[in-house]
Amino acid sequence: MIKRINFLGMVIIFVFFIILIYLFNLIILNGDYYTEKLNSLTNNVILGESTPRGRIYDRNMNLLVDNKSVPVIYYQNIFELDDYEEIEYVYKIVDIIDVDYSRVDVMDIKNFIIDRDKEKLNDRIYSSEWELYNNRKISDNDIYNLKLERIDLDEINALDEKDLEASYIYSLMDNGYYYEQKIIKDKNITDKEIAYIAENYSELGGFGVKYNWERVYLYGDTFRSLLGNISKISKEDKDYYLNLGYSLNDVVGSSYIEKQYENILKGEKAKYEIVNKKLKLLDDGKRGNDIVLSIDINLQIEVEKVIEEELLNAKSYGATNYYDHAYVVIQEPNTGEVLAISGKQIVKDGKKYKFYDYTHNILTDTFVVGSVVKGASMSVGYKNEAIKIGEYMYDDCIKIYSKPKKCSWSKLGKINDIDALAYSSNIYQFKTAMRVSGFDYSYNKKFSVKNDVFSLYRDMFKEYGLGVKTGIDLPNESSGTVGRDYSSDLLLNYTIGQYDTYSVLQLSQYITTIASDGKRIKPHLLKGYYLDNNFIETEIEILNVLSLDDMYLKRIQKGFRAVMDYGLGKNYMGKVSMPAGKTGTSQTFIDIDNDGVSNDATLTNTFVGYAPFENPKMTIAVVSPNIVYLDGYTSSRSYANKRITRRISEKFFEMYEN
Repeated sequence: MIKRINFLGMVIIFVFFIILIYLFNLIILNGDYYTEKLNSLTNNVILGESTPRGRIYDRNMNLLVDNKSVPVIYYQNIFELDDYEEIEYVYKIVDIIDVDYSRVDVMDIKNFIIDRDKEKLNDRIYSSEWELYNNRKISDNDIYNLKLERIDLDEINALDEKDLEASYIYSLMDNGYYYEQKIIKDKNITDKEIAYIAENYSELGGFGVKYNWERVYLYGDTFRSLLGNISKISKEDKDYYLNLGYSLNDVVGSSYIEKQYENILKGEKAKYEIVNKKLKLLDDGKRGNDIVLSIDINLQIEVEKVIEEELLNAKSYGATNYYDHAYVVIQEPNTGEVLAISGKQIVKDGKKYKFYDYTHNILTDTFVVGSVVKGASMSVGYKNEAIKIGEYMYDDCIKIYSKPKKCSWSKLGKINDIDALAYSSNIYQFKTAMRVSGFDYSYNKKFSVKNDVFSLYRDMFKEYGLGVKTGIDLPNESSGTVGRDYSSDLLLNYTIGQYDTYSVLQLSQYITTIASDGKRIKPHLLKGYYLDNNFIETEIEILNVLSLDDMYLKRIQKGFRAVMDYGLGKNYMGKVSMPAGKTGTSQTFIDIDNDGVSNDATLTNTFVGYAPFENPKMTIAVVSPNIVYLDGYTSSRSYANKRITRRISEKFFEMYEN
């Protein structure tokens, strides 16, 4: 028995010892922390309204997006007025300002009548109902609902314009918390309204004028779609922003750059403490941080101008029925910075043409791109030892069992790997793919291929950025579509860019990977941002390095140089010194009548390039979808893609070499 008592005593002492340690930790070691935590939970501290967002600049510090001060008429119940007193001031303010009261609803009007005509509405409650109320058998809410029921439509229809305007203003005054400033009018405010309210503030019962902000876009529609928009928090995003400490009436970035860099651009709100129903300022608000984009707005202007002019010019050629948009991306190859990015659409409106910004579609539109991918295809052959540097093959049509003949655009005869790129030989790619598959070709021989051969190609293409998201700092990027059939014929099509689809951004990353000696760099539009007067520059992010021996990559680069020197891309970049690149043409089918069947054949032109060959300063990717309609009658061809490429390339070096 004594042993049990001794054991119990030891347990009690041990428990008290643990409690003492806990209290020491709580009170002595962490007392300040928990005191501050308690204060933050019990003090009535609120945040002020949204402060101006950070400005947006281009790479040369040209201001693209700023904030403009705009007047706002507000109401704040700083004089602790009751409902009847508030309504007296409402009728006074109605004589001063004009508001659009078209959005006032019946419930707002009835609530206004109840508060304006209290005695009259009280008389509509029967004595028996008041008795029930006094005996707590019915509630305030029940009395209110009875009053609502007893306001008939004739009484509402009898209200004049002044009454309706007053009821709308009164409904706005009733929104939100009592201590908040309620916005009464924020559009089309006249100087006369501002002057009167400012001069007579003390006599208007809490109505006043303040200045809010709105975004200003200094270059109009140029690069406008990717700059994005701001708006009040949507219902879909409500929980997300509330968890981050936002208020529902806050303005946030709702798309593209404004949304992508919300955490940098948003300002810090002023902090207030509620003392005796009044606000005491604790901390001032702070404007958001400025960001600097990699975009050169002057280059962007030129790019957009060229695309529009060449789209319009193309309409003078035949077979351009479906050619209505084009895309261009220019990058700095060693950093991944996007210098210009644009998509434009041309639409006929009556007898004239109009242009629309199509740049945001660069993120989502993907295409069968044609021969521009042959650099990546050659990589598979080199890496898997299917071809050797300098190896010759004979370019003539091939025939696989049960499949139509497949040819290059012309019978090129005996060519090596460099000329295969320069003259865009399909046959060189076909025979290489057969070797990768372990197939010994002979005329009309049956050719089957395993899925892992497709994987060899697709894995190599992804290392270049083809068939995978580039990682650009914008939302909603597409990774393209992947064909699900694995027939041998489709493998051959794949090698010449006639199967899977890729975006213009992917083509830009592909050529940038070649130009940067095999480094796949993440493209970005944010060059950096300012934080406490310090510029924080975006770090270069290398996503991967090609798993290809350097001698093979140099061979591909040499082939791309040959394309522009004496091959099919000659003069594509105009007078630019020592360009390298690759042209592409793909056959596609489009669904014109929206019946779900793509049956009108077109050609899509593509180009990727960089310059100069040694120490490149820029890369360019250009895509013109459906540039030619293959109607079987018209032989006319538009060379808009070539003209876009040449003019923009020359303009770039004109701007950057002077």
